[in-house]
Amino acid sequence: MPDLVNTQAGWLLEANGILHPRGSEYQTQYVVDGLPLTDNRSPAFAPEIDADEVRSMNVLTGGYPAEYGRKLGGVIEVVTAGAARRGFHGSLAVSAGSFSTKSGDATGEYGWPRTTLSVSAGLAGTDRYLDPPVEENDTNRGDASHVAAHLERDLTDARRFGVIVRHGRARFLVPNEHVQQEEGQRQDRDSEETLGQFSYQHIFSAHVLGDVRGMVRDVSSRLWSNAAATPIAAQQDRGFRELYLKSTISAHAGAHEWKTGGDLSAGSVRERFGYRITNPGQFDPDTPPVFSFDDRRADREQALFVQDQVRLGAWTVNAGVRWDHYQLVVDESAVSPRLAAAWSWPAGDLVLRASYDRAFQTPAVENLLLASSPAVEALNGKVSRLPVRPSAGNFSEVGFSKALFGAVRLDASWFDRTMSHFADDDLLLNTGVSFPIAFRRAEIRGTEVKLDVPHWKSVSGSVSYAHMRGTGDLPITGGLLLGDEAAALLTSTDRFAVSQDQRHTVRGRVSYRFTPSAWVALAASYGSGLPSEFTGDRAQAIAQFGERIVDCVDLETGRVRPAASLDASAGLVVLKTPRHGLQLQADVRNLTDRLTVINFAGLFS
Repeated sequence: MPDLVNTQAGWLLEANGILHPRGSEYQTQYVVDGLPLTDNRSPAFAPEIDADEVRSMNVLTGGYPAEYGRKLGGVIEVVTAGAARRGFHGSLAVSAGSFSTKSGDATGEYGWPRTTLSVSAGLAGTDRYLDPPVEENDTNRGDASHVAAHLERDLTDARRFGVIVRHGRARFLVPNEHVQQEEGQRQDRDSEETLGQFSYQHIFSAHVLGDVRGMVRDVSSRLWSNAAATPIAAQQDRGFRELYLKSTISAHAGAHEWKTGGDLSAGSVRERFGYRITNPGQFDPDTPPVFSFDDRRADREQALFVQDQVRLGAWTVNAGVRWDHYQLVVDESAVSPRLAAAWSWPAGDLVLRASYDRAFQTPAVENLLLASSPAVEALNGKVSRLPVRPSAGNFSEVGFSKALFGAVRLDASWFDRTMSHFADDDLLLNTGVSFPIAFRRAEIRGTEVKLDVPHWKSVSGSVSYAHMRGTGDLPITGGLLLGDEAAALLTSTDRFAVSQDQRHTVRGRVSYRFTPSAWVALAASYGSGLPSEFTGDRAQAIAQFGERIVDCVDLETGRVRPAASLDASAGLVVLKTPRHGLQLQADVRNLTDRLTVINFAGLFS
């Protein structure tokens, strides 16, 4: 699913399947069947939502309804429930590819007059689970599994009830760098999630709808290292449990579409972490050789909102306000107004739009207790540590949509985001374990343009361009920073390019359909390169990562060199009847077989 989102202008799919909307780090929210998932959903942190489960998807990067909060870098709305159909229906998808990649997904659904029951399950395995730090792709095996059941029941013509139960698990190895492979390092990680949710809708009248939804889930993640781990042997066992409830009332009155409601999240966060330094020469002499941490806390979050959509002639206005209360390592509240307006000119097939969002964004929950704990001062006693606070931001956007020549649509947007306590993460060496941090302030501005050809004869396709510039201001709070350099970051007031500051991004895709049953497609992408901050010299970089990797980085300017890639796909419908269908598809990634560096070792990544 991240690959689908990455086709949208303004999104970057970084290493290990992490999505970054408009320069944001770990501020992506998934709204799955009406319920928000605000934790990190990338493969290295939590079991993924399988793309075969998704019936529809909508992606937002601005003009957010007041209903949404907590994570607003970008919002991905996902619906896994489909339209009810009588009788039995099912599907089976299997695939195999390079790096011993295999996967299989199966779905079965049965529909009665008022009830629909569906069950799905899947398995996947590969020898390239994460994006490796070196070309050799050492110790990169991973496998994942998931199972889900979905029940929908029309209690009456005015009342509907639904239940979803889902379990997913991923187990994988952390890819080694050269030195680690030579020493025989092995680091294992796994993540697991068990989730149950319900929904209830009641139609009170032709103009009023009530909706109540709830969710309970348990998410856990572990890391363990063998005795040969270098330069540090890390161990981790963390997780959180959440009870989430949400209630809304929607009403139609004349030109108004009202919606009001509230939600609450009551959770428990636990963290156990420790390390043992195995190569002291890689650290400052005063860095403690052994460290351990064990803590748990209650997470309490509440929100209230009201929003209204007004249609007046050529104008459509969405206005709302949201109140949030967040209590985990800090206790803060905020009021967030939202306003979006669009003006349409049907004769010219033109829409002009503008929006403003006040955003109150909570810190990433992964390893937040340690990153905000005074216990971290034992690692560097030169400065005091402060807890990671929520980010407060002002998001503005203007844009337009215009149809051209009856077959092409042009979309363009300009956006400006300013944030205090800008969220990022600090990666602990090459363990894959990251800790939340926050910069004092950040500014991100950009332009996005997309030309879309939905269908012209046998051709369809799109091309997009995004220009973005993001700067952040030190100092930082949080993280697990070791050595004297940590003291500088915790006290400096320097300005720098944020980690997702890729200035130019181009993507394009074209598809040609030979017949209703056969098609081919090409997809291309170009990126001007992300910032890098390697503190050693070229010889040290080559010893750690290899010469071909280092050649893809400009160590003097501190950026990954520009890179382009080309992918190809082809599909054939072998069988299509009213009762059965069979389709074959082949995909080739990196058609030119070019080595591409996504991001390079730096202080935070």
